Amino acid sequence: MAGESRKGWPWLRFSGLGVEFAAAVLGFTLVGYWIDRHYGCGPWGVVIGVALGLIGGMYNLVRQALVASREADERRNNGTNQPDP
Repeated sequence: MAGESRKGWPWLRFSGLGVEFAAAVLGFTLVGYWIDRHYGCGPWGVVIGVALGLIGGMYNLVRQALVASREADERRNNGTNQPDP
């Protein structure tokens, strides 16, 4: 079952990565906004929240890109260059 989800549509997988990236940035920004409102520390909560969201989102994006690259190399080495149905 787990292998079937990886053989799905590649565009769906990568669009999911975009949604995860946006969710990370938005989530950390909202946490930073809440910290600003709760503790009254000015824009620093939002700034730090955006920075953490970008770092976390980019980390996840690069990690998934490396996994996709590794899978493509394995497919190429096995002689199955055919795209998934």
